[in-house]
Amino acid sequence: MATDDSWGLDTLACRAGVARTNEQEHSEPIFPTSSFVFESAEQAAARFAGEQAGNIYSRFTNPTVRTFEARLAALEGGERALATASGMAAILTLALGVLKAGDHVVAARALFGTTVSMFHSVLSRFGVETTFVGVSDLDDWRGAMRENTRLMFVETPSNPLNEVADIAALAELARAHNALLAVDNCFCTPALQRPLALGADIIVHSATKFLDGQGRCVGGALVGSAELIDTHLLPILRTCGTTMSPFNAWVFSKGLETLSLRMERHCRSADRVAAWLDAHPKVRRVFHLSLASGATQALARRQQSGNGAIVAFEVAGDRASAFRVIDAVRIFSITANLGDAKSTITHPATTTHGRLTDAQRETVGIAQNLIRLSVGLEDVEDLIHDLEGALQHA
Repeated sequence: MATDDSWGLDTLACRAGVARTNEQEHSEPIFPTSSFVFESAEQAAARFAGEQAGNIYSRFTNPTVRTFEARLAALEGGERALATASGMAAILTLALGVLKAGDHVVAARALFGTTVSMFHSVLSRFGVETTFVGVSDLDDWRGAMRENTRLMFVETPSNPLNEVADIAALAELARAHNALLAVDNCFCTPALQRPLALGADIIVHSATKFLDGQGRCVGGALVGSAELIDTHLLPILRTCGTTMSPFNAWVFSKGLETLSLRMERHCRSADRVAAWLDAHPKVRRVFHLSLASGATQALARRQQSGNGAIVAFEVAGDRASAFRVIDAVRIFSITANLGDAKSTITHPATTTHGRLTDAQRETVGIAQNLIRLSVGLEDVEDLIHDLEGALQHA
């Protein structure tokens, strides 16, 4: 189905990417096939040579995956999207597609722990050097740029402390140095933030999180221009096989249909939880954009339409105190995943960022008494009551 430029986000979320078969189904079909049949040897040869469009092999061409890609690209305002097996597979595909030995990356220090490990420990083995900088420190970003800098990478808001980067300013810096700016939009999704409209070159997603919204499948995606996706990134996926399964793509497509509604509820409940925690005597500090002020508040309001569902807070005491609080919850699930309809709670220093060194965690502010919440869709009063009981153990 062709989309209309005048359609709003929610219409695109329900309608973009639909390509009905001769069966005239209303819900998008799943094509669980590894290969596709050609009408002739000549047609097969033409498709493999890139002379004719069409399905070839589900490692890189599948109608169900294509539906998810088209829908996500429409929501993000991009020309193309590329679906991958996981969020980390998306970052790897990006790196393999735009970097080579001798290139330099500037990345925010405050990234998901495994992303830091990929840049610091994996890509370095292949001659790609990374300099880590403060998320919101533009002078730090400027000072780290080199002649061979080819990629700038940032999460905004950051995981788990909700630091905000100025996407437009970073995009301008990237253009001045002939580099690409990649923005991980996992926490906001296109329902709250559209980095391409602010000048970013590529958007990274862990579809596992809010795009799915119910913790069912693992997947990732990249969104950007047709030239970037088709010329640089699709060949990596085709060759290296960082492929999303058709079933997962179908789940994510259905998740996108309710994305805006879910994010609105997530944000509203997270605002309430953050405000309640901020007033609690056993909580030292709360990290959520609803509590931001000054330049951070102004930037967040300029870039985002909501504060997000992730709330981090430091409890009074040490790691043992944080563990006691986590162990005492009854509704929150103790899991490192986020973006689920079910609220989750985790200890970043020993889970999501456990592979970082003590010095790295200290630099980005991940203390041993820090707890991260992903506020779900339950009754917010029940969530607050659950936290109230748990905090008695701090």
